[in-house]
Amino acid sequence: MLRREVRQRREYLYRKAQEDRLRTIEEKKQKLKGALEENRLLPTEVRKDALELQKLLEYDDEGAEGVSSHMDDEYKWAGVEDPKILVTTSRDPSSRLKMFSKEVKLMFPGAQRMNRGNHEMNALVGACKANNVTDLVIIHETRGNPDALVVCHLPFGPTAYFTLYNVVMRHDVPDIGTMSEAYPHLIFNNFSSRLGTRVSNILKYLFPVPKEDSRRVITFSNQEDFISFRHHTYKKTDHKNVVLTEVGPRFEMKLYMIKLGTLENESTADVEWRHHAYTHTSKKRRFLSVQ
Repeated sequence: MLRREVRQRREYLYRKAQEDRLRTIEEKKQKLKGALEENRLLPTEVRKDALELQKLLEYDDEGAEGVSSHMDDEYKWAGVEDPKILVTTSRDPSSRLKMFSKEVKLMFPGAQRMNRGNHEMNALVGACKANNVTDLVIIHETRGNPDALVVCHLPFGPTAYFTLYNVVMRHDVPDIGTMSEAYPHLIFNNFSSRLGTRVSNILKYLFPVPKEDSRRVITFSNQEDFISFRHHTYKKTDHKNVVLTEVGPRFEMKLYMIKLGTLENESTADVEWRHHAYTHTSKKRRFLSVQ
């Protein structure tokens, strides 16, 4: 079993590297094609390989769009089978973190929650793989306040790391009522860049395909790379008006890293993207949406 997993992961990483190489070549080809059509100077990054790229352009056609990607390896059963989510916490959680983990578990239909106890990460991920768990969600805290969320997709990855801000739990709102466990409809706002699409896919495939009669809505809205999570149910009062009821919890998320691996090989996994805070333009740049 271990040898098979190592081989499958090696093949997945090889296909991912090949895809990145082909994407770079395709971007250079498009830059060369645009420069030739508009009769302007060639961009400096394609001048060295212009003749080879020109030969490749001659054999291109418009019917080669449906090329498989690493997403086909990671989410090949998305939409066919419902995801199986396991929610847990860091070790020795506070009572407040335990309450928040129960609320996060209710966000995902059919999810399970497990007390972390003394389980090591290798054993935890191994048990998830053995039981066909598709995603492992781990919540961390600082002094009793939830402040980090890790989403690990199994069996190959990716693993996304988010920082949590302004967490308002259902336990903090009096008389909030019960939470619906219907399959929710999802709204993703302002995820227009390539990284934004990647993040929206990581979050989207945590939820099963909703039923038509579901009146539950979960919103992920990006504003300046802060993702606002909101959870509502709606009710039609007449043919024109709809009443929204927030059922919580609510919080903001900020992505700071994506790794091409799972949590048990966290130290050796390749970093797909990382937020570098200490750069001259970090406050001005936006990564999840096209500026």
